[in-house]
Amino acid sequence: MKILVVNCGSSSLKYQLIDMTTKDTVGIGLVERIGLEGAVLTHRTASGEKEVITTEIPNHTVAIELVLKALVSPTYGAVNDLKEIAAVGHRVVHGGENFAKSAIIDSAVMQAIQDCIEIAPLHNPPNISGIEACQKLMPGIPQVAVFDTAFHQTMPDYAYLYGLTYELYEKYKIRRYGFHGTSHKYVSQRAAALLGKPAEELKLITCHLGNGSSITAIKGGKSIETSMGFTPLQGLLMGTRSGDLDPATVTYIMRKENLSSDQMDNFLNKKCGVLGVSGVSSDFRDIEKAAEEGNYRAKIALEIFAYQAKKYIGTYAAALNGVDAIIFTAGLGENSFTMRAAICANMSYLGVEIDEEKNKVRGVEADVSKTNASCRVLVIPTNEELMIALDTFELTR
Repeated sequence: MKILVVNCGSSSLKYQLIDMTTKDTVGIGLVERIGLEGAVLTHRTASGEKEVITTEIPNHTVAIELVLKALVSPTYGAVNDLKEIAAVGHRVVHGGENFAKSAIIDSAVMQAIQDCIEIAPLHNPPNISGIEACQKLMPGIPQVAVFDTAFHQTMPDYAYLYGLTYELYEKYKIRRYGFHGTSHKYVSQRAAALLGKPAEELKLITCHLGNGSSITAIKGGKSIETSMGFTPLQGLLMGTRSGDLDPATVTYIMRKENLSSDQMDNFLNKKCGVLGVSGVSSDFRDIEKAAEEGNYRAKIALEIFAYQAKKYIGTYAAALNGVDAIIFTAGLGENSFTMRAAICANMSYLGVEIDEEKNKVRGVEADVSKTNASCRVLVIPTNEELMIALDTFELTR
C-alpha cells in the first residue's frame, strides 16, 4: 500500500510517496514558485536520482498534475499506475477545536478547515488548494487531513485558556492551540522506542527548533503544554517571528510607527525574531557564522534564543513534575550542536548533562547525554511525512 503525502504552502508543494509495507520513501519532491515566474519541480527517486522540470505552474492543480506525471514516469517514476496510490495524506496547519486526531476528508471536514482560515490565513488556504487539486485529479481516492493542532488538543483548559474575558473564548474560540503537533508526536514516539519504555510512563520535553520553533511538554504520550498559541507567533523568538511580547508593546508600536493592524501583523511575523535582532538573516547558520566573526547583534540573537528555550524547558519540567528526556529536532535542533549545548548548559539540577563529544552529531538519532545523566538528551530527526502517512494508513486501510 502506497500513501502520497502532500504539504502545500502558498507558492510551494512538498510531496513524498511512501510504501507502507517497508516505510520507505519511493519518490520525493518539491514544487517551487507556484503562480510565479521561474516555477520548477525537483523530483528525486528512491535511489536519489534527480529530475528537474522547469515550466509554467500557475496554480496548485497544475502542480499536482506535474507531481502525478513525475510519479508515473517510465524514466524516473515510482509507480506504474496511479491506482497503486491507495490514499493521500494532507498536512493541514489549523483544525481549531474540531479535531483531536486526523480525519478522512468529506464536506464537513472541508468546511471546518475553511472556518479556520480567519485564524490561519497564511496556511489553511494553500492546504485547501492542495486538497481540492487532489480531489479533482484523483477522484475516488481517499483524502486524509492531518492537523498540526490535533496533538495539542489534550492540553487541559487551564493550560490553553488566556486571561481574557471568557466571552471572547466562547464567541471566537480565542485560546492556545499549539502547532508542529505532527513533529512533536513523531519524535516523542521515537524517544519512547529509543529509551525502551512505554510512552505512557514517560515525561518528555520536545524541542522543534528551526525557522519556526516550538517546545512541548508531553506526559504519558499526551501534550499537556506547548509554547505556540492562538497562532504560530507566540512562544520562542523565531526566524522572523517575534515570539512572546508584552501585549502593550503592540499598540505602542502601532501608535509610534503609525501602523495598521495588517501592517503590524506583517511586522511581527516577517520582520522580527532573530532576523530583527541580528540584522543579518533569518537563517541560524548565517547568524552563527556572523557571531563567530564578532558580530554583537548576531551573538545576542543566539543568546536570546538559547535563554528563552532554557526558560521553557525549566517551566515545562515544573509542569511535568520532572523530566525523563529532552528531545531536539527540526533544522536547528538536529544540526546545531552549539545551540543544543547552549540550551542545556547549567541544567544539572534537572539531571541534564551533555557529553561534548557525543553531541557533535548532525541529522542522526543519538543520545548525547553523559552516561550517568538521569535526564537523557536525545537528537531525533523529525519525519512529519511518515507520521502523516501512518495516520492516513490507519484511517483508510
